[in-house]
Amino acid sequence: MSDSLNTPEAPHHAPDGGIRHTRAKGEPRFPDGPRADPAGSHFERRIRSFQPRRSRVTAGQADALQRLWPKWGLDIDGRQVLDLGELFGNGSPVVLEIGFGMGEATARMAAADPDTNILAVDVHTPGQGNLLNLADQGGLSNIRVANGDAIILLREMLTPDSLDGLRVFFPDPWPKKRHHKRRLIQPDFLTLAASRLKPGAILHCATDWEPYAEQMLEVLTAHPAFENTRPDGGFAPRPEFRPLTRFEGQGLDKGHVVHDLLFRRVPHDDQREGRP
Repeated sequence: MSDSLNTPEAPHHAPDGGIRHTRAKGEPRFPDGPRADPAGSHFERRIRSFQPRRSRVTAGQADALQRLWPKWGLDIDGRQVLDLGELFGNGSPVVLEIGFGMGEATARMAAADPDTNILAVDVHTPGQGNLLNLADQGGLSNIRVANGDAIILLREMLTPDSLDGLRVFFPDPWPKKRHHKRRLIQPDFLTLAASRLKPGAILHCATDWEPYAEQMLEVLTAHPAFENTRPDGGFAPRPEFRPLTRFEGQGLDKGHVVHDLLFRRVPHDDQREGRP
């Protein structure tokens, strides 16, 4: 599942002709870092919206994973219900971010709004290490990095009405028609997300894949737990608090159109009807 965290390394010769020390078979690459498959086989094998990517972990990212994962990291094992106040050490609002890439935008948002905690979820090990490194360098104590399946986190580890916001920026568009079922923004996901969002909380999605943007708008508009913050019922301009990433800038230079969607979690039925 993860970026070859538990892959053994074959012995190889060092440049000086000696044999470089290698890990034994089964020895984790980062003993105190993120686990390769934190939820294991404890939950159903379902179609997932993400596909782990394999890429090189730099020395700086590896160092951050070793040093900071015990402090700011979280494996999504589905076996505990999180106390978010305890996790962050304060009672500030918590926003969940699903899929943060290399973490540059997450770190910038955390720095711009230190009174909001960000629980950032991804399965890309280099990105996890990079975000931890950025948080450390910037003194950003309002970031926690979670490793694993966001669905298990939402369903098994977060309590109702525990989140003050949810961000899904540039999720995998799964462009082929036969893969559309893998897209994250679907009615079932929205129902689960709504159960964990406080009334009034904002679900913010962004994508540069226009067919996916249209699908997002359609399913969000149809879902009874959400209402569009745009009076015209359409897409929103990019809010100032969402940084323009390097990847996004490259896409804009190529003529890509980025769509933002900001939908509000509506009050629960009993609140709308004035019942206690």
